[in-house]
Amino acid sequence: MGILKKIFSNSRSPEDGIFFSKMEKILGYKPVNIEYFQKAFTHRSSNKIDGSGNPMNYERLEFLGDAMLGSVIAAHLYNQVPTGDEGYLTKMRSKIVSREHLNELGRDLNLIQFVESKVPVSHFGENIHGNIFEALIGAIFLDKGYVACENFIMKKVIKPYVDIPKLEGKVISYKSLLIEWCQKEKRTFNFEVYDDNGNDGQKFFGVKLSIDGKIIAKARATSKKKAEEKASQRAYFVFQEKINNK
Repeated sequence: MGILKKIFSNSRSPEDGIFFSKMEKILGYKPVNIEYFQKAFTHRSSNKIDGSGNPMNYERLEFLGDAMLGSVIAAHLYNQVPTGDEGYLTKMRSKIVSREHLNELGRDLNLIQFVESKVPVSHFGENIHGNIFEALIGAIFLDKGYVACENFIMKKVIKPYVDIPKLEGKVISYKSLLIEWCQKEKRTFNFEVYDDNGNDGQKFFGVKLSIDGKIIAKARATSKKKAEEKASQRAYFVFQEKINNK
């Protein structure tokens, strides 16, 4: 954390060049207003405020970046898949901007190195990577406008990661897929969640997934959501042939 603070604090002035040059390398252009990008990597724990007394952190930029990312991806899919209906385009966009994928994009750019926070980096959840990636996109939009934002997304997201045929077969949520199948097939399902404290002292949640009253899969994870998703994935492979032929 000490090194990260040093990098960030030294970047407060564009003349110093450290933060500015790193941003230029990632963005592919020289930032016009470096303050947008400094805000994009400021965690709320820093308790900073701007000249107007408003909170200064990346959360509002994250909101803006999310909207810009969705807009650019939607336009790309609309142009690339002229036969896709609204439902298809919506599902495909969801796959591209899934939290898992955004976290991957943030990790690939090593954006965590720029975060200024009073919380140790090791305490951040996995979603910090995707959150600051969206904040970065928001900062680009404010700094250079829609075209620069679109160019960045094309270069960093669409060209290296968006393969439409592969995405068509990608499952976003096994839980959602399984529930949809059960509802269509008029099968009953139930997720039984319980605390599962391991020997290492870390809290886990266990899940038993039953379909038509029979336990099909079990799983454990550090959150209820992850445990349910993991159990659903295991159940999916039990019924994979039936689900894919629905």
